[in-house]
Amino acid sequence: MEESRKRTSPIVYVIQEIVGTREGKPKINILGASEYGTFKFLLPELSQMIFSPGPLIFKLRKGLKDYTEEDYLLLTGDPAIIGVAVAIVSDITNGKFNLLKWDKQERKYYPIHINLFEKGDLDESN
Repeated sequence: MEESRKRTSPIVYVIQEIVGTREGKPKINILGASEYGTFKFLLPELSQMIFSPGPLIFKLRKGLKDYTEEDYLLLTGDPAIIGVAVAIVSDITNGKFNLLKWDKQERKYYPIHINLFEKGDLDESN
């Protein structure tokens, strides 16, 4: 299948598999995020960024290379890995990307549209 073909629906990039997935008992249910696109898992559940981040960064870059502004990141797993994944996506899209945020009260995901370079007045009093 040709990579450059136009996709028909967005992709939800899940940074890490959910803890417990390998045992068939994931600790959280992310199926609600599937309404925003097809899941693509980037790293196994036990991935950690310790002393040699290079190989993990390479794997993230490879997995995120086709990310577009219409896609979403589902921020799961190691916070250091989440930070690197967001930096990679921001680099690809010039600071424009989407996240899915879980709302505990409503028990659903909400999309958050980020534009790191949005122009506007900064109100420093808040």
